[in-house]
Amino acid sequence: MDNVLEKQRRTHEEIERLEQAIVDQFLAETTAHRAKLARDHKVNEYVDSITSKSQNLLNLYEDKDGARAAEIEKISGASEFSEFYQRLKDIKDYHRRYPNEVVEPMELEFMQQEYDEENDGLDRLFSGEEGFGKYLDLHALHDQFVNLKNVKKLNYLTYLSEFDNFATIPKQAKNLEYRKYIQSLQSYLEDFIKRVNPLKNLDQIKRTAIEEMSVQWEKGTYPGWERSQSLEDESMKKDLFCPACKKQYSKNTVYEAHLKSRKHMKAANNLLNNGGVVDPLEVEKAQKREEKNKDDREKSIAQTEALIVKLAEVLGKEREDTKANVERKQTLTDKERNLEVEAEEVEVEDSDSEDEERIYNPLKLPLGWDGKPIPYWLYKLHGLGVEYTCEICGNYVYMGRKAFDRHFQEWRHAHGMRCLGIPNTRHFHDITLIEDAYALWDRQKVSNKTEDFKSEVMEEFEDADGNVFNRKTYEDLKRQGLI
Repeated sequence: MDNVLEKQRRTHEEIERLEQAIVDQFLAETTAHRAKLARDHKVNEYVDSITSKSQNLLNLYEDKDGARAAEIEKISGASEFSEFYQRLKDIKDYHRRYPNEVVEPMELEFMQQEYDEENDGLDRLFSGEEGFGKYLDLHALHDQFVNLKNVKKLNYLTYLSEFDNFATIPKQAKNLEYRKYIQSLQSYLEDFIKRVNPLKNLDQIKRTAIEEMSVQWEKGTYPGWERSQSLEDESMKKDLFCPACKKQYSKNTVYEAHLKSRKHMKAANNLLNNGGVVDPLEVEKAQKREEKNKDDREKSIAQTEALIVKLAEVLGKEREDTKANVERKQTLTDKERNLEVEAEEVEVEDSDSEDEERIYNPLKLPLGWDGKPIPYWLYKLHGLGVEYTCEICGNYVYMGRKAFDRHFQEWRHAHGMRCLGIPNTRHFHDITLIEDAYALWDRQKVSNKTEDFKSEVMEEFEDADGNVFNRKTYEDLKRQGLI
């Protein structure tokens, strides 16, 4: 039964069932982000399995050991009937020896199984900051970046926007530590793409990036590595070559320091003892060798930079979502952060499951703490049916007066006021139109009611218990450990 032709037939069947399993996975309706991610990883496993089985099948068809040809000769030659009955006898003997052996059909292995969130394995793939692939976690790489020499120090939010802008980094800063940094950044981005989008053809993306970079490199126009070599630069390079040590230097200061070193003096003495004659051909070869090594190092760094730029382009959506999430978290109070963490911990399962009991809610009432619609009289009492629109928050709609009043001190409204360049003080409470906010701000400046905005006095902070302080008082209390 374990012959070559049976192996081929079985492998063909397995490949066809794997292809059907992939189709079934995509036909299944999934709306939740986590379920889609688990589906893509499952499909990627099927694709890898198809690739492996196809390679095995190709090896069987190539028949390098001649086993397939010999088997075909057996079943189609003069002794085909005796071969047939011999194999039939082997099958009967096998089932006689193992009469009660359980046989699982192959289709059971590839049948569509119900999605199990607890055992999907995604918890081990992503950190808490990454939010199951929604956001990038570049905190460690940001720390590595700010410790580099001769680079502009950026805060984390600015770094998220500028981490692939390598043209602004001077060439003298692109040393060994810089190379380690960009290699770590490339590794993280590649690994993140594999985890968040396993079906993406990463090899093709990298090939495209290298090809585009190579064209610009040959022309000398790659950003950050432009080559505009003048005759003056060439002559300076020759002046900075040490014939005794056969080494090229790029800076005059480094070259002068080298002339005073013990290593150079020893090499110069050896040169004098040998007659002090320097072969021009040897000097030229050494210069070319140094230039080639330098060019190879620079090209290797530029290739890594090009890969990072292309990978960042692929992750454009996740990058923008990360910046928005970081900016949102910076405006949250401690109380709001704790509530957000608690909400993530008690996240309920997807309500689209057929086994889940549907809640009867024809009036579309908000859900209470018990997960059931609140009473209609309570809904009317709090005015939750009244809509309040705030243009400063991007025309966000708040249901009910309580939510509307509370939102003036929340992150969304605070971010909108900061974008307008207006301090979010109590004077602007109940102001929802951008035009009205600008008008009130101009009127306050003219009447000298606001004078200069003093963040220590006018900027408000809220502690975990809901108490409101100005910035100076809040920082003093926090420094003393009272809040």
